[in-house]
Amino acid sequence: MMTAQHITIAAVTNKLTSLKQIRFTGWLVLKGPLGQQWVFYLYLGRIIYATGGAHRVRRWQRNLATYCFNVSLNQIQQLKLPAEIEPSDTGTSCWEHQLLCLWMQQQRITREQVVKMIQVSILEVLFDVNQALHVTCNIKQDNPLSPQLVLIDAEQAITEAQKQWQIWKTANLSDVFPDQAPVIKQPEQLQLKASVSVYKSLTLLLDGQRSLRDIAVQTKRNVIDVTRSLSPYFESGMVELINIPDLPIPVATPTNGSTPATAQVQNQAKGPLIACVDDSPLVCQTMEKILTSVGYQFLAIQDSMRAIATLLTRKPELIFLDLVMPNTNGYEICTQLRKVSAFRDTPIIILTGNDGIIDRVRAKVVGATDFLGKPVDAETVLAVANKYLKHLKSSSIVVG
Repeated sequence: MMTAQHITIAAVTNKLTSLKQIRFTGWLVLKGPLGQQWVFYLYLGRIIYATGGAHRVRRWQRNLATYCFNVSLNQIQQLKLPAEIEPSDTGTSCWEHQLLCLWMQQQRITREQVVKMIQVSILEVLFDVNQALHVTCNIKQDNPLSPQLVLIDAEQAITEAQKQWQIWKTANLSDVFPDQAPVIKQPEQLQLKASVSVYKSLTLLLDGQRSLRDIAVQTKRNVIDVTRSLSPYFESGMVELINIPDLPIPVATPTNGSTPATAQVQNQAKGPLIACVDDSPLVCQTMEKILTSVGYQFLAIQDSMRAIATLLTRKPELIFLDLVMPNTNGYEICTQLRKVSAFRDTPIIILTGNDGIIDRVRAKVVGATDFLGKPVDAETVLAVANKYLKHLKSSSIVVG
């Protein structure tokens, strides 16, 4: 049986502390005033996993794309749970945790990646609980999630989440929920106030489909900094915040014997493999949407230090290569690739926001095939793919 009571956030802290002291194993369910529900899975008083809230699936996909970078965005978006994993949640079953365990066993992701992803997810859930102010608390003793991939000290996690919440409040953002999505309400006024480059960036990001947290990940910034920078636009009314739904849980079983839409997409993706080496998640996501929409296979590589090893393993037929990245640059990677026999004739397209003659000349010197300016657009990207992969195109690919 569960015991339920209405408590404050301070009492939640005390509750988790007491559960740690008695080495409690089971789950703690918190329900917020707006219908939110968060679940903490505990083992001997420590947190194994936390989930729930307004954007449970979005959070999982976002953190998976951020910390498990060897799993492509296309794989994440087309994910369906294996038949052995149920989408329901009980004390010993949590589909997100089960899938992480499965992928770790299959060596698709590392334990270090999983630990980081779980830590960030727990902090995000605790932040949202702080913002709820008052919750209903339910406790149930049960068997733990297995295996226990990580054991998080609740007091330390709460302290870190409360620090983030205090910074959020100090920035006068108490009434702003990071799961809300900004959308441009007055484009004409915004264009007058912002520079050309800023306006262009805002129109790409503020489409009402990405939450503040999504935008923070895509721009590689802290969600607090992102929200602060957008705050003047909220206050002026040029940009408004809207609530957006969560993504559906990736249930595996098709209904009435029909083939899931994602399986159809996967069946169509039989074209040449195209890689994009770029440290920006936004660029990789944009390129993936463009290329997979017409049937190409796609490989995103955001870690420049692992780029050559990954490319050697997968051997793509075309490579888009960012010019400016941490630790190394596109010139150096291109030079190294041209020394490998497997890539001597592979089209390598340099991506850069600085479309200058010096960069073009140097790109040619190191063996680059072509040059593509940022921000990328679908027509240009597909034209390049068509130009260099026409001889490899399958009949299922249609490139303009």
